[in-house]
Amino acid sequence: ARLFRAAAEAETVHARNHFNVLKGVGNTAANLEEAVEGESYEFTSMYPSFIKEAETEGNSAALLSFNHANKVEKIHRGLFDEALKEVKSGTRAEDQVYYVCQVCGNTVPGAAPARCPICGAPASSFKLV
Repeated sequence: ARLFRAAAEAETVHARNHFNVLKGVGNTAANLEEAVEGESYEFTSMYPSFIKEAETEGNSAALLSFNHANKVEKIHRGLFDEALKEVKSGTRAEDQVYYVCQVCGNTVPGAAPARCPICGAPASSFKLV
């Protein structure tokens, strides 16, 4: 249970940091660069340490949650990186829609997939953002 609370607290910190970056940096490219760095840290360092701890504790529910989150953070990094390239080249479409899986947090541009590739949830589990 403590591990889940720690991970939830970390995600709260992450959200607050993104909010502060958006207020403080000021331009889209710089905001995206910060987001790429943050997401990279999460899937290369933060979640792997959570996963290791869950494995050590034998907590299969935490392990599943952290593995899902780790995969999603890697996707987020890719989305931010792609957006950064588009902003720098002047090809970024502001009307892009995203669907977020309400089971694992997977984020998909365009249309929701028939099944979430991370957790297997059906398309009805995705929320349009």
